[in-house]
Amino acid sequence: MSDTLAAYRRAEGPVPERYWLWPLYGAGIDALGRDGEPIAVDTPPCGPDQLLVRHDAVGLCFSDTKVIHAGGTHPRLAGRDLSSQPVVLGHEVSLTVMQVGENLRDRFHLGERYIVQADIYYRGVGLAYGYALQGGLSQYNLIGPEILNGDEGCYLLPVRPETGYAQAALTEPWACVGASYDVVYRAGWLGGGAVLIVAGPAATAGAPLRLGEPFAGGQAPSVVVTVGVEGELADELAARATRDGFRLVQLPGTPSPQGEAAAILAAAGVEAFDDLVLLGADAATYAAYEPLVGRGAVINLVGGEALSERAPVDVGRLHYDFLSLTGTPGPVIAAAYAPVRTQLVPRGRAAFLGAAGPMGQMHVQRALQAPDGPGLLVATDLAAERLAVIESKYAALIDARRGATKVVLRTPDGASAEAFNEGLLALTGGAGYDDIIVLAPSAAVIAGAVPLLASGGVMNIFAGLARGTKAPIDLRRVVCDGVRFTGTSGSSIRDLRTMLDAAESGRLDPNLSVVAIAGMRAAKRGIEGVMQQTFPGKIVVYPQVLDFPLTPLAELASSLPSVYALLGPHASWTNEAEAQFLKEML
Repeated sequence: MSDTLAAYRRAEGPVPERYWLWPLYGAGIDALGRDGEPIAVDTPPCGPDQLLVRHDAVGLCFSDTKVIHAGGTHPRLAGRDLSSQPVVLGHEVSLTVMQVGENLRDRFHLGERYIVQADIYYRGVGLAYGYALQGGLSQYNLIGPEILNGDEGCYLLPVRPETGYAQAALTEPWACVGASYDVVYRAGWLGGGAVLIVAGPAATAGAPLRLGEPFAGGQAPSVVVTVGVEGELADELAARATRDGFRLVQLPGTPSPQGEAAAILAAAGVEAFDDLVLLGADAATYAAYEPLVGRGAVINLVGGEALSERAPVDVGRLHYDFLSLTGTPGPVIAAAYAPVRTQLVPRGRAAFLGAAGPMGQMHVQRALQAPDGPGLLVATDLAAERLAVIESKYAALIDARRGATKVVLRTPDGASAEAFNEGLLALTGGAGYDDIIVLAPSAAVIAGAVPLLASGGVMNIFAGLARGTKAPIDLRRVVCDGVRFTGTSGSSIRDLRTMLDAAESGRLDPNLSVVAIAGMRAAKRGIEGVMQQTFPGKIVVYPQVLDFPLTPLAELASSLPSVYALLGPHASWTNEAEAQFLKEML
């Protein structure tokens, strides 16, 4: 190791008086930086309760482009005026401690390395790194109590000295992938919550409805509001209200709350319901009452007789608001509440739709590296050349799974969506997929994939769509076939720790996701590449390298042959190549 690189890793040498960053002053790519360039700012003094950190590597994320498109209207920025308070993007970051405030010297030390849990909560307020808080597209940053003493403790996770900078930074997107398989949904009414039960047009079509046991003993809701519920179920609810101590409000009903939503919520004394039970609902009933539920709500569809038409489901809320759809064909309300499977079915049939992008590749890699991965793994994308990267990049993993996992890559090649989906279904012999992971932000893709699910199948809506985005979904599949939907946004510090442990133990190689690198001045070019989906993988920016163009790894053969010589199979990034790159460029 060169003396320069060794000193860099030990955080030796003076901190510069000024450093470079990329501020975003509004909506649109032209609002990034000044005249297409980063700006230099004074390095702030480190206060007694702060750390001055150096950003060593930052991965560019599609979420960064959403902030650029939205500007101050982005949900995480809460109407912030970016012209006077610009944000600095970059939440997939690896950093090194350069200065330690006097009140923190028993906890932190010069040269220690960390990654950041991006979803930060301080005194109940969300302050994400690279959103409300200055992010990794800056050479240096001050870190204070919001991160060091947040609501969940310290949001920094220590990194081993031998771990690569890109390897560490990319555990953040990997944590988001892992979180989507570890999510847990409620299997019953929320204790102390608010429940709305609505009688739809087919509520009396079958056997008499019964409550069952929709909540655990001692965990009754605080209030249950019914709309149009009559007969034996109404009597049972009245008896249970007396026995279990919840307030029961019984309203006369129409299947639509047109103009009545405020009155229904007022009757419960809440802003939104935690649980919604729709009895014999049709598509119109679902559409009318879905907006009355809050974040984390469970919507239970009891009976599918009236669901002859597809219902407009807010798939944006399934992803961002943690909504859960469950159902039962029988008359017992509680029968619908069961744990939702979120892991891939071992040796099952899995389809990854829109898999050629960076996050899609991670999902495929995870499935290939799983001890009990799927027996059939189908990956799709619109562009054959992008999808082919999966076959080359993961050739060793695919070879290792030969005989256990059949890997199939599919592109439409001009076929209609209907014909393409029919071909995907045929790959399963008509049985359908146990798991479908949607990696394309498209309501049409989601709606078209629902018929491809097997009975008991689960659709992971990983790609986020804006709240209010509706997809026409046949909810009879939820009621009669046990189909379920999952969706997550971001990750927890537990997810990040799990992925960092996997990377540092060798069970996972985040470096396989890297397809291009850049210096600080080329970060804007990198973001444009993400916007245009130019690169089939992750772009990593090294902020301390000021002048190095955006470069695909394969092109290092001509620009930095000594770095190229240390790449892995199929021109994959390695810690050794990174060390040589920094040795030459610092």
